[in-house]
Amino acid sequence: MDISFWSILVVVLMLGILVTVHELGHLWAALLLRIKAFEVSIFVGPKLIAWKSKSGIDFSLRAIPMGAYVRFSEFDEEGKVIESEDSALLINQPRWKRLLVALAGPIMNVLLGVIIMMVMFCTFGFATTNIYKAYEGTQLYECDYNEGDSIVAINGERVFSYLDIQYELGNGQSQHDNMVVTLKDNETNEQYDITLTPEFTTKLLIGFSHYDDTDNKYNGWEIISVEENQNDGDPFLEIGDYIVAIDGIPVTDPEGVERLNSTGEGSSVLIEYVRNGVTYEQESVRSMMTYSNDRGISLEAGKVKSFGSFFEALKTAISMPLSIFNISFRSIGDVFEGHEEVYNMVSGPVGITTAVSDVVDNVDHSVMSKLKNILFLSSIISIALCFSNLLPIPGLDGIQIVMIVVEMIIGRPVSDNVEKLLTAVGFIVLIGLMIFAFASDIIRILIG
Repeated sequence: MDISFWSILVVVLMLGILVTVHELGHLWAALLLRIKAFEVSIFVGPKLIAWKSKSGIDFSLRAIPMGAYVRFSEFDEEGKVIESEDSALLINQPRWKRLLVALAGPIMNVLLGVIIMMVMFCTFGFATTNIYKAYEGTQLYECDYNEGDSIVAINGERVFSYLDIQYELGNGQSQHDNMVVTLKDNETNEQYDITLTPEFTTKLLIGFSHYDDTDNKYNGWEIISVEENQNDGDPFLEIGDYIVAIDGIPVTDPEGVERLNSTGEGSSVLIEYVRNGVTYEQESVRSMMTYSNDRGISLEAGKVKSFGSFFEALKTAISMPLSIFNISFRSIGDVFEGHEEVYNMVSGPVGITTAVSDVVDNVDHSVMSKLKNILFLSSIISIALCFSNLLPIPGLDGIQIVMIVVEMIIGRPVSDNVEKLLTAVGFIVLIGLMIFAFASDIIRILIG
């Protein structure tokens, strides 16, 4: 996969800014608690600008936007911490203050994620958890419900935002099973259940679904989902591709549509499609399979036009970290139950760069569409940084938090031997996670 310079630049700047805000969270907490800080470096590498604040803190802006740090100790010429009884030093603070400073970085990442979401929602709108109208033939169409009522749970699983609904519809259960949706009447606030019952038909495998209207740019169908059994289990189509012709007949021609429904089992059709501005042709094997009708759940779109809609958007943005936390833990359960591959659970720098490249290098998306997707990715990554930084691993805030909590429990600092053991074990885990994340990225690219 070709990754452009611009994609790499966006990733470096994105991660650099997110890490910088994380470190500034530690600094702001320390300043509020009257704890001395000696140095703040925004980014790393050679200094571009340096200045000293009124409080005596050395600030610097450096050339490489790949990190940041705050220094709360003084070091001698050999690089060792200078011990001091100065009550303003972090090391000499009460445990609860040190704990707050350690937690401030991850908390700042969550707040930043929420702020980015709010910017995106105010600019582009947002999805609510309220039910929009159902279309004839869908499972929801047959149920007794009120348009505008909000989804509060699916199959007993709490819904915090539209992300939870998307997860349930895409990964939560088989499309062939009944789905129980708990709704809240937005007039009476009473809750009630509806059951989405699939209807089954056996037909030729098309292998993808698309928007009904043809795209003006390519006169083709934009793909919105691809079956894993597409092309006899070897799918080559991707979401965002545009199907422009079937067996040489444009999809704008009714005969082209008929080709999809008239080819016999085991035969193939020649699919012409456009991906990122490049046209391809490839044979796709056809087979018979059992389909269920669509769930039919579509959500009302929200736009910030008043104070009421602003607070609704804010509520949705605040719910996003809860959804990400919920989906992450449920996805881990999917791995143990065999429903998800373990390499899909971790993403490293290669995976992040690939995700950004899919947005930045896509010539079919407008600048505003790319901006929206970059904001969304930035928010998700910022929130994810909170969770990853809470891991008890050297170099991350989690190890400091564990040490302080243990001190609070036993009433004294842990011994040097225990600290060295925890550091060694954590370092091994860190290296293992880095290798696993890199390998997971490579596997996804190879099988993608």
